[in-house]
Amino acid sequence: MIMLASDKELEVKFFVSDLAEMENRLVKAGAMLVQPRTHEYNLRFDTPEGGLAQESSMLRLRRDSSSHVTFKGPSSTLGGVLARQEIEFEVSNFTSAQKLIEALGFRSKFVYEKYRTTYDLNGLKVTLDEMPYGHFVEIEGNQALPIKEASLRLGLNWDERLPETYISIFRRLKELFSMNFPDLTFDNLKNVKYDMKRVGIKFADTKQEEKKATTA
Repeated sequence: MIMLASDKELEVKFFVSDLAEMENRLVKAGAMLVQPRTHEYNLRFDTPEGGLAQESSMLRLRRDSSSHVTFKGPSSTLGGVLARQEIEFEVSNFTSAQKLIEALGFRSKFVYEKYRTTYDLNGLKVTLDEMPYGHFVEIEGNQALPIKEASLRLGLNWDERLPETYISIFRRLKELFSMNFPDLTFDNLKNVKYDMKRVGIKFADTKQEEKKATTA
């Protein structure tokens, strides 16, 4: 069972070239499947004036196998990982929750989606994420050191970690490649060509990269 603090999130992301290989490594390391591959649809809310964004905070409504409301506070870096307050709870009806949030004065500002597979590795939450712009491994826990140890155990290059959000990566891509659509969806990016290295993001599954270089 994944045990995380109720209001504190420590996480780090890695951009990977072979998500199937990463899943094999997780299984070999003894990880337990928590949630099979599931599509996520997310609505991000803010005040009409953008008050939450100005405070580096976020209010989200997510639908996957169930529905959740999430608040995330401003982030900081702790031990090389992203640390921020997180408050999340399940809701029984996605549409009703959206209407409630909007009735409180918030407006949907942004839509983003992904496919996510979730594992438990010794109490750490490890997700295999298929984003519209690439594949990632995210590791979340209560302390920075176990996250780093798990990363190394999975053959991930700690120096290539990404202590940032998927949204911030998307914003950097939008600015660099002049993307004029607002939302992070698979349809929007299906015909877009870009090089992640141009925003300083490299593959972290080094063993797989070495294997490819050897067999090329």
